[in-house]
Amino acid sequence: MRTLSRAFRCLALALGLAAGGAWASEVSLWFESGRPGPQAWQALDLLAEAPGHGLVAEDYEIDTLARQVGDAHRGPPPDDAAQERLAQALSAAMQRYLTDLHQGRLDPRHIDHHFKPSVRADFDPVARLREGLQAGRLAELVREAAPQLQQYEALREVLARMRVLVDHPAWQQELPALPRPAIRQPGRPGKLAPGQPWVGMALLGERLRLLGDLAADEPLPAIYEGVWVAAIQRFQERHGLDVDGVVGKDTWAALQVTPDQRALQIALNLERLRWTPLTEAPRMIVVNIPEFVLRAYEVREGRIVVQQSMKIIVGKAMDTRTPVFSEDMRSIEFSPYWNIPPSIARTETVPRLQRDPAYLAREDMEFVLADGSTGTEVTPEVLADVLAGRARIRQRPGLKNALGAVKFSFPNRDHIYLHHTPAAQLFGRGRRDFSHGCVRVEHPVELALFVLKDMPQWNEQRVREAMAAGQLQAVRLSTPVPVLIAYGTALVKRGRPYFYPDIYGHDGELAEALRQR
Repeated sequence: MRTLSRAFRCLALALGLAAGGAWASEVSLWFESGRPGPQAWQALDLLAEAPGHGLVAEDYEIDTLARQVGDAHRGPPPDDAAQERLAQALSAAMQRYLTDLHQGRLDPRHIDHHFKPSVRADFDPVARLREGLQAGRLAELVREAAPQLQQYEALREVLARMRVLVDHPAWQQELPALPRPAIRQPGRPGKLAPGQPWVGMALLGERLRLLGDLAADEPLPAIYEGVWVAAIQRFQERHGLDVDGVVGKDTWAALQVTPDQRALQIALNLERLRWTPLTEAPRMIVVNIPEFVLRAYEVREGRIVVQQSMKIIVGKAMDTRTPVFSEDMRSIEFSPYWNIPPSIARTETVPRLQRDPAYLAREDMEFVLADGSTGTEVTPEVLADVLAGRARIRQRPGLKNALGAVKFSFPNRDHIYLHHTPAAQLFGRGRRDFSHGCVRVEHPVELALFVLKDMPQWNEQRVREAMAAGQLQAVRLSTPVPVLIAYGTALVKRGRPYFYPDIYGHDGELAEALRQR
């Protein structure tokens, strides 16, 4: 029998499982009459199912364990020391598996995701495994360790379907290039628009049928029209693309993504669900950056019940990304001031005022000086104070205020908050990464009513009046509401899988971090 790997020896020592430890007296839970018992075989089956959770079975040395259990079953009965070593190996593998299922393989802080510790942080895989073995409920233990979320199970089902398609001939060749315009224009990409023929129609139809965007028995026109366009629109909606029915470069690229690439994307998002605190409080607000959607929901008997859903605008992918973290919302400001962040003041506002001093008055801004007084005279001395951090610029409440009529505050190191915006037309865009990092919300009144639910004096009329007052009114919440800024590129909605572009590159970062692990 091969000696335990170095990784398993380290894990065994860390968990107090070295020879002579607590598990020595429990070898009988893995063995019967000197041979591997039913629970040893069941453990192998459970570890082999790790890929169904987006995990890697080899992380738990499944091949080595299977060989060792098989040898112990078929060969000469192993002596006490050999039984103990194999029991420790099985225990170490199962404990690591339970830990990975429960809290993920990676500490999210290692990739700059700042979540509070889960309330289930007391999860003890050693004690849980001991109890599970004693009660003969190993399979139930695995199910309980995984996130108890409907979304998690729905993604697992999609993962299984994608893996069935991995070797399908429909993805063994690339889609042909898109039709080019009749008059060639350098640099202009091709596209497939309604009314056009295309040599890739048969392959396109097969992929759309396998992905569920085109009915299996639906008759297809010879040219791109009718049901073709409707199917592509369904595909575009599910992939975070502009739903225009035209196969341009972005839609063509999404159609080229293979099932195994989608399977990896799903596995990354299953990992996120294992360490993202989605059911930590009775009420929560979750921002999903790639989806450009905010959901305000209640948690009832462990299930998420969405009360509000709305479009959002997040930080620019190029240089002002919205960070991923969680914090408690503690107050709302109606008719807020916008205190321009020092970084924006340095790089944008002060240079603008140097060129155009009248910009301050036009935008209804003022200086807050070192002594707390305010002023509106633009001088080199005041601008120097702003650059040095001795003074700041703020925009007064009103129609021009960049925060709109309400600001939702939750203290955090990045000075991020949710807020209304006067630029409502931007919510009509498909991709909405336009901000300096804060999150603009489409329906601020509805969000305020959700947050103030346990403060009945704040009805809709009073909220609207406070938003229109033009005078700052800060309201401290009687019950803080957790806000989670999350990053999910794959999810299931209304029974259908949705995939969103990795606009900040976090999928790639997570995949690389897991490879290094």
